[in-house]
Amino acid sequence: MNPSLLAILAVVLGGAATALQAPTNARMMGAVGSPVNAAFVSFAVGTAALGVLAVVLQVRPDIAASRALPWYAWIGGLYGAIFVVAAAWGVPRLGVATTIILMVAGQLLLSLVLDHFGAMGMPKHPISLGRVAGIGLVIAGVLMVRKF
Repeated sequence: MNPSLLAILAVVLGGAATALQAPTNARMMGAVGSPVNAAFVSFAVGTAALGVLAVVLQVRPDIAASRALPWYAWIGGLYGAIFVVAAAWGVPRLGVATTIILMVAGQLLLSLVLDHFGAMGMPKHPISLGRVAGIGLVIAGVLMVRKF
């Protein structure tokens, strides 16, 4: 299978899992009393699953290489925690579609800036009219999902 096609499929499936994650964690929030508790359960289950997968795949971390990373490379889990708490809290108030599309809009807006400056060591992709228009269409989609 074409590696690019495989990457696209993996990312689409990851996005689909995100859509499932939001209502799942919202349901958990109802049982455990807060979006923070729901996120804690979500991360505990995810950590256990990743631990099993690492053992099965025999993946071992390179401790020396990880020590050399900049500080921001260590806080990816913090972003995930913010995402999960926001989704668990937002879904009962906004619905799944509105919550996810707002999250995608936020991702796109920040990713446009990160790409433009090549932040965090990523390749630069300058802001263009087409990229801004694409994000504008997503934001228009947010308004349409919310209003109709």
